[in-house]
Amino acid sequence: MLARHKDPIAAIATAPGRGAVGIVRVSGENLRLLVHALCGRDLRPREATYLPFADREGQPIDRGLALYFPAPHSFTGEDVLELHAHGGPVVLQLLLARCLEAAAEINGNTGVILMPGMRVAYPGEFSERAFLNDKIDLAQAEAIADLIDASTEVAARSASRSLSGDFSREIHMLRDALIHLRMLVEATLDFPEEEIDFLKKADAHGQLVSLRNQLESVLKRAHQGVLLREGIKVVIAGQPNAGKSSLLNALAGAELAIVTPIAGTTRDKVQQTIQIEGVPLHVIDTAGLRQSDDEVEKIGIARAWTEIETADAVLFLHDLTREHDGAYQNAEADIKRMLSDKLPKQVPVIDIWNKADVADKPAERGGVVLSAKTGRGLEALRHKLLEVAGWQAAPEGIYIARQRHVQALQRVDQHLEQAAHHLSAQAQYLDLLAEELRQGQNALSEITGEFTSDDLLGEIFSNFCIGK
Repeated sequence: MLARHKDPIAAIATAPGRGAVGIVRVSGENLRLLVHALCGRDLRPREATYLPFADREGQPIDRGLALYFPAPHSFTGEDVLELHAHGGPVVLQLLLARCLEAAAEINGNTGVILMPGMRVAYPGEFSERAFLNDKIDLAQAEAIADLIDASTEVAARSASRSLSGDFSREIHMLRDALIHLRMLVEATLDFPEEEIDFLKKADAHGQLVSLRNQLESVLKRAHQGVLLREGIKVVIAGQPNAGKSSLLNALAGAELAIVTPIAGTTRDKVQQTIQIEGVPLHVIDTAGLRQSDDEVEKIGIARAWTEIETADAVLFLHDLTREHDGAYQNAEADIKRMLSDKLPKQVPVIDIWNKADVADKPAERGGVVLSAKTGRGLEALRHKLLEVAGWQAAPEGIYIARQRHVQALQRVDQHLEQAAHHLSAQAQYLDLLAEELRQGQNALSEITGEFTSDDLLGEIFSNFCIGK
């Protein structure tokens, strides 16, 4: 722990702005004197008490509920005091200031520093202390932020399962199996006269195969969890008047983008997050791609290419009513070449053939034929988007995950692959086998925070809300 982790901390724990109820939260060691100073009395643990909250002069700030959670039976593992008041910003700021003032008064009145350095909490510091005091592991702490940020019901339920420890239990099962295998290898190194026979009797190879199979299953579900958390960025691209804005509106089910027959109507990106089977898709409508002398339109086209280059998938929209227009088709070919040059090979480009409601019997072709105006073909497009995203029908019990979790699991897989190679290469590689298993265990422990750096912790918790 760093020195600052010993400071008592306070913060407004509810969202900024007006609300029916607001909460000021305090956490630290030995808050009993602070409780008495703020509430004018002692509080029964874990029991809501309705009382006035007064300022230094005894004048009422508000009336509300006070709850006291003595350590270690609290969210942070320290003493925690919560003041539930009316949710006006001024009221909550007055209560927060009173908490800090009362702590200073306690130190002055007693002549002893009983509450050193009470301060306003940093973002995520309450959750960080819960992690540091072994109330939750790192994956569960991250799930708190993911639950708050969830943009779909499926993502929220999955984050709740991670917060309950479902994902962590999977990691612990992998870790325990890996530790057991490490124990066998280390014992073999300690008793070299036994060597391979000892490992064969314990079926080390079978244990390693089983471990890799379990890891593969967890990795697949973690990929799905990342997709639920982060979604994918989908950019709609194409020439002017192909129906890009109409397609965005159709997918979103709302009139988000202006639609007119005038070429170049869209000058800047329009973005909307939609969900398909609970997977968030960040869909971006961009300016039509063409040669232009209009300075404003040129800026919009440049921004369109910037969005395209960072997309996870591109919808290349074609106008079926202009498929016999030579100039239009030449421009299509130029855009296709530029997409091929600018995009990484793993980024899919889906051809979308629009205006099927007015075109003459569109021929069979790759991609999706649809009408953004009537909605024909939209369901096929939604299924295609889920397919290119790598989404599989969400099994019950899926948990939320982050990209760092997937990367850690991939490193574990690499170490186990090397371990399998060393195990099959007979006794002279047993020390290398032991090292690969150790590195694999460390990578697993990074997920739950048993083996991690202060820099990583700082990066994770700094993205939390203040008061969480």
